[in-house]
Amino acid sequence: MSTSFTVSDTVSFTITHARHMAAKVATDLKRIQRLYGLPTDTQIGEYEAEITAFLKDSFLSTVTYGFQRQGLWIEPTLKYTARDLVGSSANDDDPGRIPASANVTGAVFTSYLTYTDAWWQLSEAQRETFRSKLPFRRTAGAEPGVNGYLSSDRTYSSGGRAIDRASVRSF
Repeated sequence: MSTSFTVSDTVSFTITHARHMAAKVATDLKRIQRLYGLPTDTQIGEYEAEITAFLKDSFLSTVTYGFQRQGLWIEPTLKYTARDLVGSSANDDDPGRIPASANVTGAVFTSYLTYTDAWWQLSEAQRETFRSKLPFRRTAGAEPGVNGYLSSDRTYSSGGRAIDRASVRSF
């Protein structure tokens, strides 16, 4: 006689899961602030609210926070890529390991966000309704290049989704 078992597990991604991952991003940004003076506490709060909303509704593809010089990302810049775990699992690392000796002289702190296909499937009115609830407005522009390379170094996960972090490193 043989026996078989079927196990099914459904995880609903909630605002709590989104806040968990967004808080880790905010902690990374706070560490950059402590080491380099930017972003401000207000910016960190706004970035955290924005990424929470985008994660919750599955509209975030990537978001980059960091310093640019001559239109290129430099250290310490962090790029986060959202993904659905689809039945797999991922680490839920602690935030940190921000390089402490990068030269940001003459650089500006900024961010750049890209959207998922789900975002582009919304009507313009639906996108506008979503944007109206965000703490600030983004403007369109080309994605900046990188002065160096991106190195994957952390994963934050919760509720069946993850965001992978990559840090800009110099050659």
